[in-house]
Amino acid sequence: MKTASVREVRHDLNRILERVANGEEVLITRRRQTVARLLPFNRKKNIRGRMPDISSRLKKVFGHKIISDKTMKDILAENRGNW
Repeated sequence: MKTASVREVRHDLNRILERVANGEEVLITRRRQTVARLLPFNRKKNIRGRMPDISSRLKKVFGHKIISDKTMKDILAENRGNW
């Protein structure tokens, strides 16, 4: 983890932001005391989980059987809100 003083941040903000964008954490110090921490923004954490591929899951469970509309509605209702 790299440290940078407030003065360095003022003068080399673009370079520091480039390092953070590449996944590195940077501690910001003032008079040798840590006052802040810059972290890379992880978009994956802020996005809700991916929706599961229901058709492939159903093929694993039921094989190549044809599923009626009522059965499909029951399956969807049972799993609603689980992802």
